[in-house]
Amino acid sequence: MTDKIIIYQSVDGKAALEVRLEQETVWLRQKQIAELFGRERSVITRHINNVFREDELEKKSNVQNMHIANSDKPVAFYNLDVIISVGYRVKSQRGTQFRKWATQVLRDHLVQGYTINKQRLTEQTEKLAEIQRAMELLSRTLANQEMVDNSGKEVLQVITDYAYALTLLDRYDHGTLSIEKTCPATDFILGYEAANCIVQSMKGDFDGLFGIEKDQGFKSALGTIYQTFDGKDLYPSVEEKSANLLYFIVKNHAFSDGNKRIAAAIFIYFLNANRILYREDGSKRLADNALVALTLLIAESKPEEKDTIVKVIVSLINRCNE
Repeated sequence: MTDKIIIYQSVDGKAALEVRLEQETVWLRQKQIAELFGRERSVITRHINNVFREDELEKKSNVQNMHIANSDKPVAFYNLDVIISVGYRVKSQRGTQFRKWATQVLRDHLVQGYTINKQRLTEQTEKLAEIQRAMELLSRTLANQEMVDNSGKEVLQVITDYAYALTLLDRYDHGTLSIEKTCPATDFILGYEAANCIVQSMKGDFDGLFGIEKDQGFKSALGTIYQTFDGKDLYPSVEEKSANLLYFIVKNHAFSDGNKRIAAAIFIYFLNANRILYREDGSKRLADNALVALTLLIAESKPEEKDTIVKVIVSLINRCNE
């Protein structure tokens, strides 16, 4: 909910307050609460302190410092829960009236916000579907016209790739991104010695501390993707093993320098060894800039974002059945 100001007028007409709507509740300053209930500010202060001291409400989640006009410092605002609690303590009829008014205002505001968001979501979904239909139509037209020269193939590939990207973004936004249409794991197993040979071969291109291991994190990343539980692979597909391998090597930070470069190189090697690095026409499934972006994304991500990142990586490389 965005910050919004709405005027409250008491039934007796003696109180007119600028009420803030934010974070799905209403907020008043201490001075405003005193005016609303017709009590001295010191009385309101005492009751507010008692509300928090007696653990009736938690102060952290019910008080917010906000900036107001003609004030150099943030001012404390109290939400509806605090206002109601103080109203009960001072036995103010206005408290009941304000509670009913605020509840109705919040209900109307939330319904309005839901309606607007629903409308926007519907419009975005319709636009996405329209774009996808247009791309599919153009793709079929190009194919039917037998544009077999290089420029025709490039146009067709661009259209296909962008249509897939739009679909991927849509599924991500709607929380429907999942791991599907993957390739079964092969018999290939990437061991530590083979992986370390790749790292050593890269040292000639980079100086300094590149490729010097600090701990067992590299070996752990390689072993993790082959872990099993109850006799079944935790990562049963090639794509899942590949995505988690890239993630773990970057995140384990096992080398003094070059962790992202090494992770990307091992990732490429693993895809190629499992025969899913290239499409049937010889083009790369994952463009160079996409690999760079994914590697940097992993490096900057939070631990709780791992599953989503893995799903994105899998979705980008799991088109082997298409």
